Amino acid sequence: MQPRPQVITLTNSLTETDWFALARGEASLYVPDGRMQEVRANRAYLEEGLHREDVTWYGIHTGFGALCNTRIGADRLEELQYNLVLSHACGCGPDAEPEAVRLMLALKVHSLAMAYSGVRPEILEALLDFYNHDMLPVVPTQGSLGASGDLAPLAHLVLPLLGMGECDHQGTRISGLKALERLGRTPLTLGAKEGLALLNGTQYMLASGWVALMKARRLDHWATLGAALSCEAFLVSDQPFDEMVHRVRPHPGQRYAAEQMRSLREGSLLREIPRPAVQDPYAFRCIPQVHGTSKQVLDAWATTLLVESNSVTDNPLVDHRLGKVLSGGNFHGQVLAMAFDQAALAISEWASIAERRIFLLLSGTRGLSPFLATDSGVESGLMIAQYTAAALVSQNKQLATPTVVDTVPSSNGQEDHVSMGANGVNRLKPILENAMTVQAIEWLTATRAMNYRKEPIGPLLQKWTVMYEDRVNLPSGDAQWSIFIQATLDFMRSMPLDELCVSTATTQG
Repeated sequence: MQPRPQVITLTNSLTETDWFALARGEASLYVPDGRMQEVRANRAYLEEGLHREDVTWYGIHTGFGALCNTRIGADRLEELQYNLVLSHACGCGPDAEPEAVRLMLALKVHSLAMAYSGVRPEILEALLDFYNHDMLPVVPTQGSLGASGDLAPLAHLVLPLLGMGECDHQGTRISGLKALERLGRTPLTLGAKEGLALLNGTQYMLASGWVALMKARRLDHWATLGAALSCEAFLVSDQPFDEMVHRVRPHPGQRYAAEQMRSLREGSLLREIPRPAVQDPYAFRCIPQVHGTSKQVLDAWATTLLVESNSVTDNPLVDHRLGKVLSGGNFHGQVLAMAFDQAALAISEWASIAERRIFLLLSGTRGLSPFLATDSGVESGLMIAQYTAAALVSQNKQLATPTVVDTVPSSNGQEDHVSMGANGVNRLKPILENAMTVQAIEWLTATRAMNYRKEPIGPLLQKWTVMYEDRVNLPSGDAQWSIFIQATLDFMRSMPLDELCVSTATTQG
């Protein structure tokens, strides 16, 4: 494995960019000595109370869930924690993406390093080893209810620490025991509370949310560029993007989206052509209002993820500073689940309005041929590309149904309201894939429509069209369009995220 170019010290001031770098494995993790000292002090306080008869601490002296009133003897506390991890590894479905697993490791270290979980420093050191050597546990994506923590996914995450489960390492799947051998480690023996601390938490939802946000930022960029290029191809008026329009309704996302449209169209000689209509259809005229709302949702989503990343979502909480062990509900994923539901709607709306612009570009109006066919009738042009976009938009409408409103009681009724946030974040992956494909179709369609315009467009937009045309050579006649849709998607995904500066700036302020 190549050395990572940067080291990130876990603090409470990590940024969105930091978490994206950790997801991609571009940085090593480091926990400062001061935090490790606090972890030791926290563990010492817990151990002092292990054999006290006058207190009963959930998950430390007792069983779990509905078994919370069953007291466990001091001689069986290690067995209790081992059995907890083993029995909770009930995940199923597709494996989590490498980016999400990296973040699960990093976020679990960060949470434990805040010293409210009662674990030994050795637990953090083992997790750090796995992250820093890109030893990625195999984590199924299904099985979490989004409350009581992401129990099943997190159990699979920590199985390899005990010499069980599997890991992906340098392109090869190996056993958990082999993973430990490669790291020069032996299986951990879990002490009191440690299995529970590893399993309790929102790290699966949170990690998957960061990965989805990273993809959504890319989608935002291409939705912005695609809308601007479509405006040029369809000879859309400048009036809907005028600063005055948005000054009198100053939602930050709306103002920012309008500013982007003005910037991208600046310098275009197409703007000098007389406008063919007094008002344009909503799919063009209301870009700032629709795109801007989605941008604001992304920023609110990022804020929620940042707060959650600097939170302790364990239970019970061990506070050696105040001398308390308290049971609470910080593992409940409601705040994340609600954010994921809003994100699903925001992402779906980008695709929905883009499909309408595709439809209009193919409508045979404003000097464009029907379906942008060069020999209409003999050729169908991009007729069916719009069908594909419509199918994806329709599927996204179904997938965007809120998940947080559903709950299924578990653990014999003890855990009677759950967030379903894991289901909420899992469905963001297909929604994002569908939305990006729609944006690829819009970009391809708008690029082909620009063949009907002779005047040059503005330099910012021109930069992206030139890069695209250098990579993707669109045919003049009919073709198997799926090949070119995929080539367009590959181009869109090849751009480094930090170069997609058109629309990744915050809408706040």
